[in-house]
Amino acid sequence: MNSSFRTDRTYALELDRQDPLSAFREQFVIDNPDMIYMDGNSLGRLPKVVAERVNSVVTGEWGNDLIRSWNQGWWESPTRIGEKIATLIGAAPGQVIVGDSVSVDLFKLTTAVLSLQSGRTKIITDTLNFPSDLYVLQGCISLLGNKHKIIRIGSQDGEITPDLQALYNAIDRDTALVTLSHVVFKSGYLYDMAAITEKAHQVGALVIWDLCHSVGALPIELDACHVDFALGCTYKYLNGGPGSPAFVYASQDMGQNATSPIWGWWSQSSPFSFDLDYIPAPGMKKFLTGSQPIISMLSLEAALEPHLQAGMQPLRKKSIQMSEYFIQLSDSILSPLGFKLGSPRIPEQRGSHISLRHPEGYRINRVLIDELNVIPDFREPDNIRYGLAPIYTTFADIWDAADRSRQAVADKLYEKIPLTRLTVT
Repeated sequence: MNSSFRTDRTYALELDRQDPLSAFREQFVIDNPDMIYMDGNSLGRLPKVVAERVNSVVTGEWGNDLIRSWNQGWWESPTRIGEKIATLIGAAPGQVIVGDSVSVDLFKLTTAVLSLQSGRTKIITDTLNFPSDLYVLQGCISLLGNKHKIIRIGSQDGEITPDLQALYNAIDRDTALVTLSHVVFKSGYLYDMAAITEKAHQVGALVIWDLCHSVGALPIELDACHVDFALGCTYKYLNGGPGSPAFVYASQDMGQNATSPIWGWWSQSSPFSFDLDYIPAPGMKKFLTGSQPIISMLSLEAALEPHLQAGMQPLRKKSIQMSEYFIQLSDSILSPLGFKLGSPRIPEQRGSHISLRHPEGYRINRVLIDELNVIPDFREPDNIRYGLAPIYTTFADIWDAADRSRQAVADKLYEKIPLTRLTVT
């Protein structure tokens, strides 16, 4: 912790003046400076360059060039953008491609792994994983005749930290697949990717890492960690926009050996020959399926530019500084009001969002959004998540979010909010 820490807002402004990444905030649309956006871990802000790019794609490429645009960069975009993401996740060229959604891509990878792991019946995951990942695993098991079983490792401290000993004990020679979220979605706990991947490989298991809550917030070294497969979304810290396409990574060996279960014309080796029999394309193109959402795809490509300019090491350094500062503020001004830290205290075990827990967490979250101009999000049963996007979040933002959270409880503002949950929390 920083020994010079103070709880006044002037200290936050001093930290902002010292921030070498502060200029990147100017690359994002921020029309209301009083609105404190703390949900970049669910949907990132709009980069200004994206609005410009979308206008160019719609009016120039679609509007004027029409179908000719497929030969002017559209067709190659999944591979081209995949190579840009590869530089953010420690992947060599030819190992990342963009397309479809996380759930669809996880289905492809899970089915591919299980087909390579004949005779093994266990899939190891945890109860902290994002539920839709678990749904996909359940669907794969059902589709393959219920020959596999899912082992879900629990938490040792109320959904903050996974039970690592139980996880290591569960990974044995009957394990086909270990699949985990690199950063878990409620607490922000950060797994040791290298250690768990090595443990899986010692017994012949394969690994799929979900990078949704880590990509764009911290350095990832997939090749160095000898990861088999990974995937992630692009609308959180990468700011690709709502519903922007996901990406898939495969190691050199797995990219050659694995077979995607969904065959489509974009993954055909010669799509414009229109052969009636399918032959998969070489390399990562085999993981594509049908026509790609080109407007979203090209929006994402533009959105990546700030991260490519800033670099992941500086972004991680700032992320740690911000989360440490937020925790200090929480300990000082929020903990007396019943807030409890729902994230790991050790920086190396933490991603880039902080979860604060409170018995009235839902209503506090709602009053922050409805009346106090702070936008975090809520996760059951009592987690208020504050997403710290180092590319544009300021230390003053963090101070304002903490102070308005204090106000929500100290002034009992949350009491006017009904207990009934909205659909999207």
